[in-house]
Amino acid sequence: MKKEIHPNNYRPVVFKDMSNDEVFISRSTINAKETIEIDGVTYPLVKLEITNTSHPFYTGKQKLVDTAGRVDKFMSRYGNRNKNK
Repeated sequence: MKKEIHPNNYRPVVFKDMSNDEVFISRSTINAKETIEIDGVTYPLVKLEITNTSHPFYTGKQKLVDTAGRVDKFMSRYGNRNKNK
């Protein structure tokens, strides 16, 4: 194994799933701008949009996320095409 190619600043970091507020602690070298206190210990905080606790593949639940009315816009354009025929 080559020496001095791996980072040596591994530390505990909190990753937070913003869709369901699930948190977990893992060792990482990622830079974080925010911190969070858990059990009296302050950790760097990394916010994630989706993790295994909220992804439909792992949860088995399909979740439709409508961002800025995109689903409504799609349905108004293309949703009624089969009804007219």
